[in-house]
Amino acid sequence: MRYFATAGAALVAPAVARFRREHPGVRVELKLIDVEDPLPDVKEGRADLALVVRADGTGPEGIRLVRLLDDPYRVVLPRGHRLAGRRLLELAELADEPWVGSEWPGPCLDAQLDACAAAGFRPSFAVQSEDYATAQGFVAAGLGVSLVPLLGLGSRHPGVVVRKVRAPEPVRVLYAAVQEAGPGAAERPALRGLLDALGRGPPRPVTAHADPERPAGVGAPSAGSRRWRVARRDVSLRRTANGPVGHRRARATTAPGVRPPAAPGARHVSREPSGAGRRAERRTRGGRP
Repeated sequence: MRYFATAGAALVAPAVARFRREHPGVRVELKLIDVEDPLPDVKEGRADLALVVRADGTGPEGIRLVRLLDDPYRVVLPRGHRLAGRRLLELAELADEPWVGSEWPGPCLDAQLDACAAAGFRPSFAVQSEDYATAQGFVAAGLGVSLVPLLGLGSRHPGVVVRKVRAPEPVRVLYAAVQEAGPGAAERPALRGLLDALGRGPPRPVTAHADPERPAGVGAPSAGSRRWRVARRDVSLRRTANGPVGHRRARATTAPGVRPPAAPGARHVSREPSGAGRRAERRTRGGRP
């Protein structure tokens, strides 16, 4: 199997792990490729499968392309940038910015340039890096803005912010390239299983750091996930003629303006004794208020 770097950690690694659990007797050999075209290896039988980016989903004769996922680009900005406070940007708003290149010439760069052309401009590249991590470093230094696909944002530079972009949203499309089966030939079960594992896509991010679409400091956990910390609870029971009357006071540290949720099945207890309770207390104390 041939793969490229950004697909390796986010897509290939979990897919191969799933495949090995489901096909423990099959060995998968992985080879990282950079910019060379892996399709000749597939066509000539040196590899059973290769991950590629294509714009139209058509391959050369003898190659079948199986669409796996769309990998949208996000704009990477310096933290102090004038647009950094926005969650969603129009691509045309970046027309006059200096750009930091993040892609080698090829289908990935074409996806960026085609989107910019649809927005009415051609980006002016001040820096060429052809590497996502390096591009983020140049952006953090204030040398320009950049576009990086979601799969390339596994690690984020602390000096940048990442925002969605639209009108249009640049997208690169990932395919699995396999040999076209001849007439009447059945696809090998192991290859079918690997395609199925890859087709499930990368696992969803589970940490706030892995969510590049939430600006830092924006948003809060849902109400169901709030943590309520009770600072002090004081319960006093007074004996009256009608029996014990509970008077409960609770202090809780909560978000401003938000009432802490009641425990499941709990009854509301008034902060003040009821009218009957007050009259009973006055009779117990000899009628004094």
